[in-house]
Amino acid sequence: MDWQPLWLTFRLAFITSSILFVIALPLAYWLAFAKFKGRGIVEAIIGMPLVLPPSVLGFYLLLAFSPSYWFGSWIESTLGLRLVFSFPGLVIGSVIYSLPFMVYPLRAGLQSLPSSLREASYTLGKGRWETFYKILLPNCKSAILTAFVLTFAHTVGEFGVVLMIGGNIPGVTKVASVAIYNEVEALNYAGANQYALVLFGITFIILLLVYSINNRLLSVRQSS
Repeated sequence: MDWQPLWLTFRLAFITSSILFVIALPLAYWLAFAKFKGRGIVEAIIGMPLVLPPSVLGFYLLLAFSPSYWFGSWIESTLGLRLVFSFPGLVIGSVIYSLPFMVYPLRAGLQSLPSSLREASYTLGKGRWETFYKILLPNCKSAILTAFVLTFAHTVGEFGVVLMIGGNIPGVTKVASVAIYNEVEALNYAGANQYALVLFGITFIILLLVYSINNRLLSVRQSS
């Protein structure tokens, strides 16, 4: 079995999850506590990847990233970076596609905290962002862990978006889900089964560890 698609898959998942963690933290805080008009529109845009077929999103990203259109042409002429059929294009597409899987658990974790935490921090003269990073986040360990792992696992399982944007270039864009598709298309079910078993086993172990850690954190919180 060629291990390169698996390595590429987990590399993509880790980079995507790390980028989204940085992006989603302030966005989740804003959605959790800010009051503004058009909130429904913002939440609908963020949540669209949850219900939109991956092939639809992948198609429009393919058009946007293509040098034949203004965004892809601007990126290529300005940064010298071609996003279509490239690993950076996979990263950007994965960030867009997995955004709600990072934002919503973080928002739920923040909203579950008692308002007295923020009020006490403000009373002591702490600013909004200092309260966020020093008071709220340390009390959202379970939500942070859940958000990161869900995003990682969701990226590992991507198919439609990565196939549309990246195609099937070995060592560049051929991730595990695409490799499984290729093996099935070639009627090599044994090869497809090898990739599928590895992904199944790793994702199961990751989720098992996450739920175990979350249950332990919950027990500690309840006992305290």
